[in-house]
Amino acid sequence: MRRFLREQGLSLFFFAIFVATLIGQSFAGQHAFNSDQVEHGQAPVSWWEHLTSPEFVGAVMENWQSEFLQFSLFIGVTVWLIQRGSNESKKPGDAGLEDDEKQQIGPHASKRAPSWAKPNDIRTRLYENSLLIMMTLIFFATWLAQSLNNWRQFNAEHAAHEERTVSWPRYLLDPDFWERSLQNWQSEFLAVGTMAVFTIYLRQRGSPESKPVGAPHDETASSG
Repeated sequence: MRRFLREQGLSLFFFAIFVATLIGQSFAGQHAFNSDQVEHGQAPVSWWEHLTSPEFVGAVMENWQSEFLQFSLFIGVTVWLIQRGSNESKKPGDAGLEDDEKQQIGPHASKRAPSWAKPNDIRTRLYENSLLIMMTLIFFATWLAQSLNNWRQFNAEHAAHEERTVSWPRYLLDPDFWERSLQNWQSEFLAVGTMAVFTIYLRQRGSPESKPVGAPHDETASSG
């Protein structure tokens, strides 16, 4: 067990704090929602009712879709784009898909290689892009979930004020949907861009996300 915890520590740590913060968000959100309900003379809701409400689910999906969009774009563009001196970039001259030998595909695959890396056929084509495919699919799934829940919330608010509701396709063209999406996207793009630049000049000893402390600023794709 101790070995398992040590070897899986990074993922276990982040999944644990993910669950903790999601639970915290649900209770804080319920409290804020019920305060607003009481102010408007309406009945408060239970924790479970809030957990399954379009307000909570929509807010969670807004954050999830932007995170998966960020990583999908980052995975895709770093195949071709270079940032000289950044630990988040390949070395200048290495841009592109790289040859089969370097990628250990087909006859260059080792005995311990994943089975789909060995045949060098359609299975290999799928597997060599599987990370980007999965992240992109999750992005679109969560963005769809966000749109549906934001739409439900939007119509509920309009109905409460005796205003006209809209269809889901019409909501996808509404500024409310795009404001909710873009406000998350811009922060994610800023974070990735600053990370790419900061790793040129700043260091964190012992972290694989940083170059060695004494590495020159223009050294690219090195890890501390």
